[in-house]
Amino acid sequence: MNILILGSGGREHSLAWAVMQNPKCDKLIVAPGNAGIAQIADCAAIDINDGGTVVQFAERNNIDFVIVGPEAPLAAGVADRLREAGVLVFGPSKAAAALEASKAFTKEICDACGAPTAAYGHFTDAVAAKAYVQQQGAPIVVKADGLAAGKGVIIAETVAEAEAAIDDMFGGEFGAAGAEVVIEEFMRGEEASFFILCDGENVLPIGTAQDHKRVGDGDTGPNTGGMGAYSPAPVLTDEIAERALAEIVRPTMAEMAKRGMPYQGVLYAGLMIENGLPRLVEYNVRFGDPECQALMMRLGGQAFDLIHAAAEGRLSEMRVNWAEDHALTVVMAAAGYPGDCEKGSVIGGLDALAEDSSHMVFHAGTALRDGQVVASGGRVLGVTARGDTLAQARDRAYAMVDAVDWPEGFCRRDIGWRALT
Repeated sequence: MNILILGSGGREHSLAWAVMQNPKCDKLIVAPGNAGIAQIADCAAIDINDGGTVVQFAERNNIDFVIVGPEAPLAAGVADRLREAGVLVFGPSKAAAALEASKAFTKEICDACGAPTAAYGHFTDAVAAKAYVQQQGAPIVVKADGLAAGKGVIIAETVAEAEAAIDDMFGGEFGAAGAEVVIEEFMRGEEASFFILCDGENVLPIGTAQDHKRVGDGDTGPNTGGMGAYSPAPVLTDEIAERALAEIVRPTMAEMAKRGMPYQGVLYAGLMIENGLPRLVEYNVRFGDPECQALMMRLGGQAFDLIHAAAEGRLSEMRVNWAEDHALTVVMAAAGYPGDCEKGSVIGGLDALAEDSSHMVFHAGTALRDGQVVASGGRVLGVTARGDTLAQARDRAYAMVDAVDWPEGFCRRDIGWRALT
């Protein structure tokens, strides 16, 4: 098969790496890709948020199957355009992608199907939002309703912090994403990520993970897109996963189908778990980043078969073959992240690192300049290792981190601490 993956980050590099291990893959193109992806696949510079452009590219290159990596093309309706053109695609319709593109829509779905989640209010003006915060008190969570690249969530410890976040959002800090605001009850417990493939009718869990959102060791500092992740998540036991499927995921899928927008793709359910009870924090309509890197490390080539079956409506005949293993990803970021960071610094030592089923460096924000790999974003590398135990995976990952020659980069040194202490 000729396969096209849309995206340019560590998630897409890990998807490409897994797809390339499957014998069904004859040719792989990633658009736009990055310096690491270019080592294993062809890259193409096209506008992946423009459905017409993607359809034309797929037809010109005899693409049999398109895997959409990030959320923006899904929210823009790229999967719809591909389906209309008769191209097989993995990823939900624009209507179904509202599960991530609008937090208020997700809350409405949860209300309709009885899925347990945080109490909330939905606001289109600052005065009403602040009145709600004053009534509820703090801590409280303020969220931009739309897509904000993982940064539109403020956990406010005081009413004043919440009011400042409301002013920022309605003041345009997150652009159109903050035109509406959802304010939620602060849920206590331990958060974990649950990944489920859906084909519009059937669901198939394909793994659990936990990520580290704060920039600093000990979960300190501002939120980021994710500084590391590990899989599986010990807190998300088989019993809790079954409960989440029964009470949250399947009711959501049934409600979506009932509304004429059946969900096909991967559903990433962020769960808060307290006393063995899961509640929904939020849905994402694509693989998490960096959780995807740890998941793909564990799944390998079978990931493609599972994704392909979801796109073709064949999930009922599939099963996941899990090894009793663990994977851990350490994100190396450019100094200054998640604020302004300098681009263009040279990254050395990558060629000497092992690349096999237990060790991989997935590129996130890199480019090639004069034959050298340089940083081109905030989160730059996802150093990923697999082991029989989480401790072994961690030790292998950090040994690789220490071999990377990049003085301008930094990472957290405590990825996996919740599960290892």
